[in-house]
Amino acid sequence: MWPRVAALTAALVTAAVLAGCGGGDPRQDASEAEGTFPVQVTRARFARLQGLGETLPFSVTVRNPGTETVPNVAMTVDGFANPDAVPGSADPQRPIWIVNAGPLGGKTAYVNTWALGPLKPGQIRTFTWSVTSTAPGTHTLSYRVAGGLHGNAKAVTQDGGVPQRTVTVRVTRRPRTSTVDPEAVMTAVSTSSPSHQILDGRSRTFAIRRT
Repeated sequence: MWPRVAALTAALVTAAVLAGCGGGDPRQDASEAEGTFPVQVTRARFARLQGLGETLPFSVTVRNPGTETVPNVAMTVDGFANPDAVPGSADPQRPIWIVNAGPLGGKTAYVNTWALGPLKPGQIRTFTWSVTSTAPGTHTLSYRVAGGLHGNAKAVTQDGGVPQRTVTVRVTRRPRTSTVDPEAVMTAVSTSSPSHQILDGRSRTFAIRRT
């Protein structure tokens, strides 16, 4: 009986050790190729002067100048929401820009990170966000490119550096452009002598003012 108990105990201990090490399950990042992959930021567009409440696109285009496919080209952006950039704000978590829409099909489980899949040699991908400014002042966005989401595939510049950049934007307190709402209420203002009624056979001139 004792040998059987000892064998059972040993089996349980072995199972516990394997469970603590993750057992035989494959790692989540096992499918991501390891290595360094050159990338090139060919274009970044974001208005340097914006009006409060304006909705504008922010886009970054990435190219693969190498000879191997980048496993999953990804972009992390810091600065859409930065409490330190809004001193004295009633809501310290208030964003500087509200992200209305991120890169199509690029949503990931990682904060402020989007991925657009494999990038073959010579191909480009453009990451585009639609954002609305909510805080006046001078703000800085920083963005960096990755070769994957799990850290195995490292993106580098052609000279071996980190592919990251910044863009500084000034948000004014007033929108840069204003338009007249076609649904605005129209007020009739009389330009002739005041009267409570229009008598038969008489006319009155009005100036139309949008309010």
